[in-house]
Amino acid sequence: MTPRKTLWLACASLCLLSNAEAALNAQGQQEVDGLLRFVESSGCNFIRNGSEHSPKDARAHLQKKLDYLNDKDLLDSAEDFIARGATESSFSGTPYQVSCHGQKQGSAEWLKAELQRLRQNQR
Repeated sequence: MTPRKTLWLACASLCLLSNAEAALNAQGQQEVDGLLRFVESSGCNFIRNGSEHSPKDARAHLQKKLDYLNDKDLLDSAEDFIARGATESSFSGTPYQVSCHGQKQGSAEWLKAELQRLRQNQR
């Protein structure tokens, strides 16, 4: 399968995941913004498709995915953003990882932990 077909199938799959129109409410948008700030300020490299990217580049990439998902009304929570935009490559399906202080972990777990911390700080 060509990369273009793979990308098209990934995008089509994202569209099918949503059975109703969705939209981030103010709290969801605030949480996602907080996650993006966290990514950029973390000092951790973002690994996608086998290549490491700076925190600034990672934020820019995730922002593009966020914009796409918002345009398609595929998000209604920060959890949706993590699951649909920040967990794996839409192109290859390869899970994203982060490398912090020489240790690697999945981006989903890393971002879920930060989301929990953000929510606890809001109380």
